[in-house]
Amino acid sequence: MAKIFVSTFPFCRFDQEPLRILKEAGHEIFINPKSRKLSPTEVAELASDCNGIVAGTEDLLPLVETSEALRIIARVGVGLDSVPLELCKSKGIKVAYTPDAVTPAVAELVFGLMLDLLRKITPADKELRSGGWSRPYGKRLANSTVGIVGLGRIGFTLAKMLIGFGVRFILIHDISDVSEKIRDLRKSGGSVSEVSKQELLSESDLITLHVPKDPSTVGLISSPEFERMKSSSYLINTARGGIVDEKALYSVLKEGRIAGAAIDVFEEEPYRGPLATLDNVLLTQHMGSCSEDCRADMEREACEDIVRFFSGQALRSPVS
Repeated sequence: MAKIFVSTFPFCRFDQEPLRILKEAGHEIFINPKSRKLSPTEVAELASDCNGIVAGTEDLLPLVETSEALRIIARVGVGLDSVPLELCKSKGIKVAYTPDAVTPAVAELVFGLMLDLLRKITPADKELRSGGWSRPYGKRLANSTVGIVGLGRIGFTLAKMLIGFGVRFILIHDISDVSEKIRDLRKSGGSVSEVSKQELLSESDLITLHVPKDPSTVGLISSPEFERMKSSSYLINTARGGIVDEKALYSVLKEGRIAGAAIDVFEEEPYRGPLATLDNVLLTQHMGSCSEDCRADMEREACEDIVRFFSGQALRSPVS
């Protein structure tokens, strides 16, 4: 029997099966008692003597540095910027993640944010509640040029959704070779072009980010990038906080140099920053994965890999 700490929040909000999987395997389970995202120090303290952790996006560096008991990290999600992979490798700590379960939920959220931004749905709701009735005009998504930065699982799924919706032009920028994926998208009937980052920024009506957070992507969108964007364009970030320079974003939104933005992820979460004072930005709560089915699948897959590890079986989705 192993001692397992569940740091991710929420956990088993919709489906109790992930918890049942751990219990039936006979493990001792401790669940995040704070009902919020834990700080790095809190994770290190609460999981100090645990053998495994079912983790969200919490920074695990202090835990990995100090723990002598930890043997496996099972990430509920796909991002690994919160996991010190090299240190885990040196200490013999296995890492697993759930890269596929999250994909449709994030892609659907981005699609919804695009429609909200273009058709001014949230501003219209706010205006009506305050007594107004201006019937604001918006733009059609199908008539827009959408720029996708990063054509991984989520970016590719989103592109297929956009093609099905009849979006006129899709621009792709990725540092990897995505030529085969682009050919697949074109076979689906889409007008898809691979372009430079600069061309994507200057030509897109909507720009959506789908890259991992690492040293090469921190500050990927900052003042120079905003200068290239059209004044009528919108930025969407559901990838990771820190990829967009929040101070630069605040400045361009406050000055009206771009039309607006939708931000689901932040440098510090929960977010309590100045973007919340602006009317031309939609702010959501790092909820890209939070559809009932996708969240349940992510939690179940992470717990199954915990059970596999302690029963001597191969991990389903190993990172290291």
